Amino acid sequence: MLKIAILTGSTRPGRNNEAVAKWVLAQAKSRSDAEFEIVDIKDYNLPLLDEPMPPSLHQYTKDHTKKWAQKISQFDGFVIVTPEYNHGTSAALKNALDFLYAEWNNKAVGFVSYGSVGGTRAVESLRLVAGELQMADVRTAVHLSLFTDFENFSVFKPAPVQVDTLKTMLDQLVRWAGALKSVRA
Repeated sequence: MLKIAILTGSTRPGRNNEAVAKWVLAQAKSRSDAEFEIVDIKDYNLPLLDEPMPPSLHQYTKDHTKKWAQKISQFDGFVIVTPEYNHGTSAALKNALDFLYAEWNNKAVGFVSYGSVGGTRAVESLRLVAGELQMADVRTAVHLSLFTDFENFSVFKPAPVQVDTLKTMLDQLVRWAGALKSVRA
């Protein structure tokens, strides 16, 4: 069975990220083609990248990095839930991605974003990062507007069309995750 992590992309107090990740999980639970799990970067308390060697050398020395690597290595693919801050993703998410290298390689990734224009620019910047980490990003992404998918910018109430978009993204993600599993074998 494929294992897909729903990765939270914010550690900010009062974050919308957690509600969005739980929505993704609730929708994904109806599927029988993969197992889904929320992985909250907040639970890992990663400092700013503090490993002395580049992650591509896979010479982790810090316990927090080893714990993070162990968790991420379990998955075949990822749904990254990202806010958009100042036309990009959150620093916490970028830092969490930068800590590792091989654990991301040859795995599929899809994006669910939110912001004033749906988090589109955060996803575009993450696609560049995913490419460098040798991840295969799927075309469809879910872009949630703070104006129409949230009440008072904080209570998550997605428009019904977002469920269909999420299903399409998950269909693509599962297909790519399955294909890439053979690449990693």
